[in-house]
Amino acid sequence: ACYTAGKQGVIGSGVWVKSFIEKVKTNQRLLLSATPGDTWMDYIPVFIANGFYKNRTEFIRRHVVYNNFTKFPKVERYIEVARLMRIRDSIVVHMHYNKRTIAHDNNIPVPFDRELFNTVMIKRWNIYEKRPIRDVAELCYLMRKVVNSDSRRAGMIKQLLEKHPKVIVFYNFNYERDILLELGKELSIPTAQWNGHKHEQIPSTDSWMYIVQYAAGAEGWNCVETDTIIFYSQNYSYKATIQAAGRIDRLNTPFTDLYYYYLRSNSIIDLAIQKAFNNKRDFNEHRFMAA
Repeated sequence: ACYTAGKQGVIGSGVWVKSFIEKVKTNQRLLLSATPGDTWMDYIPVFIANGFYKNRTEFIRRHVVYNNFTKFPKVERYIEVARLMRIRDSIVVHMHYNKRTIAHDNNIPVPFDRELFNTVMIKRWNIYEKRPIRDVAELCYLMRKVVNSDSRRAGMIKQLLEKHPKVIVFYNFNYERDILLELGKELSIPTAQWNGHKHEQIPSTDSWMYIVQYAAGAEGWNCVETDTIIFYSQNYSYKATIQAAGRIDRLNTPFTDLYYYYLRSNSIIDLAIQKAFNNKRDFNEHRFMAA
């Protein structure tokens, strides 16, 4: 029997994983996935199902070293990695295919209000609520809000829509969604959205803007009606960004050339997130502030 998934769903320790491990005791299973695992922890259920470990606890005790200085469990490093690579390679079968799409990545510089940004960053002042900033998380959020809510960023979306009449736009925060919805009204372009509250259909028109929140729509769906994705703001997660880009890079897409536009300012927060992405790493707020 087969389980098919765009992203390998047998990860973690939930009901789906328990069901999978129980079923493989009496039936052989084949997992079909474009992303079998991003970390060694993702492989635990499959390793258990194949008899390499009795349970999750045994795997963690043997291979995982946690960081003792974080509030929540965070993997510091893995040990006996050679063994992990060996058993992974013994069960993973690579299915090669000729990729016919060509990705065109475009970094689009956008301005920002330096005076407001410095008030937040240097004076540690919440310019929206008129009070001191509480902590690092709030500081990074506000720096990003100053950068991402600048009207010239929305203006760049407007320019790109003149070149690409059908676009998917990924965003992070609700205030960004509101900016994009307002832009859609201003341009009189059909606009639909996918987020934690709404899952609307893509408009059946000659031009449209489909705005998608990373957390809700970076994976699990696809669209072959456009060749363009605009990243209105950057996401902290490298994996989420790659997954988001894959929404239009499908085997049945009629397009050969795919266009990705990353809107980025030269503020220190945007540059730091971009650096993490270029190194295929997630952005960490505390590491950024300590630098």
